[in-house]
Amino acid sequence: MKEFTYVKAPDMDSALTALRTPGTQLVAGGTELLNWLKEGIEAPDHLVDITGLPLTGIGVGPSGQLRIGALARMSDLAAHPEAARERPVLAESLLLAASPQLRNMATIGGNLQQRTRCPYFRADTALPCNKRASGSGCAALQADDTAQLAIFGWTRECAATHPSDLAVALAALDATVLVSGADGERRVPAVAFHLTPEEAEPQHHTALGPDELITAVEVPGRPSARLSHYLKVRERASYEFAVVSAAVTLELTADDTIGSARIALGGVAHRPWRLTAAEEALRGTALADNDALRAAVAISFADARPLPGNGYKVQLAQRAAVRALRDAARRGGPGANGGSR
Repeated sequence: MKEFTYVKAPDMDSALTALRTPGTQLVAGGTELLNWLKEGIEAPDHLVDITGLPLTGIGVGPSGQLRIGALARMSDLAAHPEAARERPVLAESLLLAASPQLRNMATIGGNLQQRTRCPYFRADTALPCNKRASGSGCAALQADDTAQLAIFGWTRECAATHPSDLAVALAALDATVLVSGADGERRVPAVAFHLTPEEAEPQHHTALGPDELITAVEVPGRPSARLSHYLKVRERASYEFAVVSAAVTLELTADDTIGSARIALGGVAHRPWRLTAAEEALRGTALADNDALRAAVAISFADARPLPGNGYKVQLAQRAAVRALRDAARRGGPGANGGSR
């Protein structure tokens, strides 16, 4: 690990000014950055500690909008009543992520900036990886084992998947990521915050500029968020990244027909993957009609491009989405969705 300078930013202006110096990285909880340093993924000249910035708050606005400071801890958000009661998909995604120790340290902003867990990206030895060294190739696509790779949005340059559980829930909730830089604040839809290799060179992971930082995440206040669920399929029950995951929000009519649904998948692309075609097809579908649910979800998989070793994800992801819809609906009852049921 190379030597670097360390300074604690006293305010936002200081942090943004420091970011204009090449070779500067921000550090907060450090649970991800420490991995990058040890694995040689990053080798900054300067570290700027932003834990003193006033970005830890979690609050609800007049319209029911939930505003989450970028430095709020994962465990604090998971325990917050607006997440646990009003947006269960949010709390579930956090409680199924990492370990309790990491959740007590990791921040919301840092979680969204995780890098892929592709073993070739994180390899100790110098294997070809376009995310680490542009133009070097993709060792994952040259290997026999492609089981964990993407089925949407990949190219021959990169077929990695994004690991954040929280990002999948935020995509289903139509959340917005607030970003500040030298040119002021801008708003990025959560579903567009992470970049696929189809949209940018693989080494560009997010829409965040080099001189920008996340200040907050805003989640709209919608009745559908109450009927929501996060389903995570993984190879073991504890501290494991998703093979496939599904985040769902649901609005039901009085006769158990789907009024609206939002579905985002994890483990299938380098960003949370919204099933927009399925969402449209699900409108007016009876929740009890399992065949209709499956057919509607399957529409969004017409563009799936599985690799030789990960075709199983196509069926697994569809089944996860249908099950998440049903699990979300079980949260219903008199008064669910603000009285629409």
